[in-house]
Amino acid sequence: MKNGILRVASISPVMHLCDCEKNATELISALRALPEGTELAVTPEMSLCGYTLGDLFLQPTMLSAARNALKTLLDADIPVTYAVGLPLEERGRLYNCAAIIHGKELLGVVPKTFLPDGGEFYEMRWFTSGSFAPDTISVFGKDVPFGNNLIFGCNGYRFSIEICEDLWAPIPPSSYLAPAGADVILNLSASNELVAKHKYRRELLAQQSGRLICGYVYSGAGFGESTTDLVFSGYTGVFENGSCLAESERFSYSGSSAIADIDVQKLRFQRLKTGSYHQQTLSSVRGVPFCAEASEFTGAYMRDISPLPFVPDGLEQEKRCEEISSIQMMGLVTRLRAAHVEKMVIGVSGGLDSTLCLLIAARTCDIMGLARTSIHAITMPGFGTGGRTLQNSRALMSALNVTQLEIPIAKAVTQHFADIGQSPDDHSVAYENCQARERTQILMDYGNRIGGFVLGTGDLSEGALGWSTYNGDHMSMYNVNCSVPKTLIKHMVRYLGAHVFSEDVRSILADILDTPISPELLPVSEGELSQKTEDILGDYALHDFFLYHMMQSGSGPIRLFEFAVQAFGSAYTEEAILKALSTFTYRFFTQQFKRSCVPDGPKVGSVSLSPRGDWRMPSDASRAEWQKELDKLTQEREG
Repeated sequence: MKNGILRVASISPVMHLCDCEKNATELISALRALPEGTELAVTPEMSLCGYTLGDLFLQPTMLSAARNALKTLLDADIPVTYAVGLPLEERGRLYNCAAIIHGKELLGVVPKTFLPDGGEFYEMRWFTSGSFAPDTISVFGKDVPFGNNLIFGCNGYRFSIEICEDLWAPIPPSSYLAPAGADVILNLSASNELVAKHKYRRELLAQQSGRLICGYVYSGAGFGESTTDLVFSGYTGVFENGSCLAESERFSYSGSSAIADIDVQKLRFQRLKTGSYHQQTLSSVRGVPFCAEASEFTGAYMRDISPLPFVPDGLEQEKRCEEISSIQMMGLVTRLRAAHVEKMVIGVSGGLDSTLCLLIAARTCDIMGLARTSIHAITMPGFGTGGRTLQNSRALMSALNVTQLEIPIAKAVTQHFADIGQSPDDHSVAYENCQARERTQILMDYGNRIGGFVLGTGDLSEGALGWSTYNGDHMSMYNVNCSVPKTLIKHMVRYLGAHVFSEDVRSILADILDTPISPELLPVSEGELSQKTEDILGDYALHDFFLYHMMQSGSGPIRLFEFAVQAFGSAYTEEAILKALSTFTYRFFTQQFKRSCVPDGPKVGSVSLSPRGDWRMPSDASRAEWQKELDKLTQEREG
C-alpha cells in the first residue's frame, strides 16, 4: 500500500468451459497484465472451469482438471494476492470454492455459504454449504485454512471472501467479517443478466460497501459461459463506502476488468468515528496472516480526487445547494420560534458570507409569512471598507426590501483607540480587532434594543483557520453558515440568485461573487481593498481540500500534500501547496480556542467543527507530530 491506499483489480477473462488449463492460462495472462502496484485481485465464480457445467461438476475428470489448473496457477508464482473459483471435494462433499493465492502459496480456501436453489439456479444439486465445512482441508499434500470465516491479512490491509449468492442473502457473511476487521470484501460471482437486474445488483454492491464501510470488489462471469438458458455479462466493479470507484462495461466479448485504489486508511478512520459500527458481538473469525512484498506504486492514484470535495458537479450541485439552504432555514425557523423572536439582525459587509446569511434570512421570512422588513440589515463602514463592497451591500439590502441601516464605526473606534492607548498608525492585530468587536457590539446592542436575534455569518473554512476576531465576528446568537465551506458558499449564492431571487438581486450577486474576499480591516488605498484574505492565507480551495481530507480520512500532511498535487494538477505549484498546507496546519491547531466556544448553528454536511458535535479538541494541543511530516516534505523538496 501507499499512504493507506490499496490498489485492487477485478478481472473477468474469457471463459473456456471445461478447459481448465486454458482458463488458467487466461487468468495468468490477465493477472500479469495488471498495473504496477496492484496487490489484490478477484476473478469470477468457478473461474477455473466455468459456472454453467451442470452435472459435469460431479465428474472426477473435471474435479481433477480443476485441481491441476490450480497447481498451474501456483507454479506461475504471480506476485499478486488473488482469488480464483473452482469446485473442491472434501470428505465426500463438494464445495463451491474460492482459492486465495499469493505467489506459490495457497493461503486458504473459502466455500460458498448460501447456495441458490430456485428459478434458474439449483446449486444444492451438487454442492454443500460452507456452513458445514471443516476447519482445514488438504490440497497438494498441505493442510490449508478452510471456511467462510477467514480474514486474510498482509501489509496493513485485511480482506475476506463472499461468493455470489452470499451477498444476496438476508445477512451476508460480510456483515460479520467486516466488523471483525476485513477492510475489503472480494466477491467471486456468476450472476446472470435479466432486464433491470443490473441496476439492482449495482445498488446492492454500493449499499453493502456503505453499510460495512468497506471496499467491495466484484467479479462476474462473462463471455464463454454457456448460454443454453442464461447470459452472463462479465460485469466487474470496485466500490468503496457506498460509491463506485471503477466498473467495466457489460457484454464484452474479450474479457473485462475494473481497477481502482481503495482508501483503506479512510475506511478505518470512518469506522473509528462510527460508534454503532462496533456495538455488535464479533463473530468467530480466523485470521490468516501472510507475508508479501510491500508494493508502493509510483505515479498517480487510480481514484478520483476532486479539487473541490465539498462541491458536487452538474445537477447534483443544484440539489445540494437547495438541500443545504433548506437545512439552514429549518434551523433558523426553529430557533426563532423557540426564542419567540421575529426580528433578525445581520451585519452586511458586501462579502460572500453575509450575503448568503441575508439571502437565507429573506427566504426564512417568506416561509414564516413575515415581512422582510423583519430583517434589520446593518452595514458598518470602517477604515478598510472598499467602495465596491459598500455599494453592493447597500444595493442588496435595498433589492431585498429589508430594514436597512448604515452605522459608520470610524468615530467610535477612534475614540476606543484613545481610551486604550492604541495609535491609529499602528496597524497591529488590536487595530483590526477593535473594528470587528465594535461591529459585534453594535449588532448585539441593537438587537437587544429592538428585541432582535443576531445572526452570525462566519463559515466553516474561517472556523477551521480561526479567521475571525474572538468575541467579535466570532460571536452571534445563531450562525446559519457555520458548517458551509467557503468553496461551496459561492455556489450557494449563485444558485439562490439564479433560482430563488429576482433579476435585480441576481445582478448584485454577480458582482459580489466577483469581489476578492477580504476582512476589510486595514485602510483602503484610493477606494480599493488593500487586504485580500487569500493573499494572506493561501487559496480557500486548498484549505477546504485539506480540511475535508483531514476530517474524512484522518489524512496527515504527507497524504494531504500528495492528494493535492494530484487533484489540482498545474493549478498550483508544489511550493504553493506546501506553503498553504503549513499555514493550514499552524492555524488549525493554534485557533482551536475559538472553535471551543462557537455559537449554535446547523450542521449541513459530513464535516463540522462544532465542539458539541463532530470535533472535540483541546485548545492547547501540540501540532508537533504534524510539523514533523511537514518538515519531512520540506526537506524532500529541498533535497
